[in-house]
Amino acid sequence: MPPSRRAVLAAMAAGALAGCAGPSGTARGGRSGTGVPRSEAASGGPSLTPRPAVAHTLTRSEVVARYGRRKPHTWGFDAPGTVRALPTRGAIALTFDACGGPGGSGYDQKLIDFLRRREVPATLFINSRWIDANPAVFRRLAREPLFEIANHGTRHRPLSVTGRSAYGIAGTRSSGEVYDEVAGNHVKLTRLLGFPPRFFRSGTAYCDDVAARIVTNVGERFVGFSVNGDAGATYTPAEVHHAVGSAADGSIVICHMNRPKGGTAEGIAAAVPRLLAAGHHFVRLSDQLH
Repeated sequence: MPPSRRAVLAAMAAGALAGCAGPSGTARGGRSGTGVPRSEAASGGPSLTPRPAVAHTLTRSEVVARYGRRKPHTWGFDAPGTVRALPTRGAIALTFDACGGPGGSGYDQKLIDFLRRREVPATLFINSRWIDANPAVFRRLAREPLFEIANHGTRHRPLSVTGRSAYGIAGTRSSGEVYDEVAGNHVKLTRLLGFPPRFFRSGTAYCDDVAARIVTNVGERFVGFSVNGDAGATYTPAEVHHAVGSAADGSIVICHMNRPKGGTAEGIAAAVPRLLAAGHHFVRLSDQLH
């Protein structure tokens, strides 16, 4: 069943009351060496401050009425409004997808433990099915200020209004299904976190231009990537090290945290010291994007 109008409105209201505004990330003096705000590190949790409410977020019926007959003109990683880079020199955002379902509901604890030890902040794009398979792990991750939780969809589908597929995964088939894919997990994360997620990445990161506008109308920003760090956790550790270790200023790196048998953890462990030695620092998306 698609999320009801009442559920979505309740989620938005909760976000308006308990929004978590990310720090600016522009003044490095207010942070630990890796980018976590010192005020958060000292308190053991994020600083909860009100964030301006979205003036009007469309309901499912409004989305269908507005976009139901529109034809897309683009398909891929570059839909209008997609965020693929950061504005600050030296900053790099590590993002990790947790896909769930056939995409994998495992947990790469070795990877996450490395990030904790080195105090490397990251944004975790988590699918609804992965949460259901790993509720205790999710709760712990959600409590840690080092990590930011973002929306990776309800069923991990490419975001299309015409049913286009990517990597053999069938996409959503209409504007209503796009809404369900984004808003279903939006409501779930809002309930679990106490505030709404700010960022969305579709399954496979594919999206058309009409679907991208719907993401905005649900109140989130579509985030892509500029560095493919592990090719869906199929890279060897050496390949991950090379891809991630070569990231340039402002890169958004995509990797995966749901396939512990892949080379991601070992490759990230080798790439992070290389990037730090080159003068880069790591940030969550909300440290840079407002």
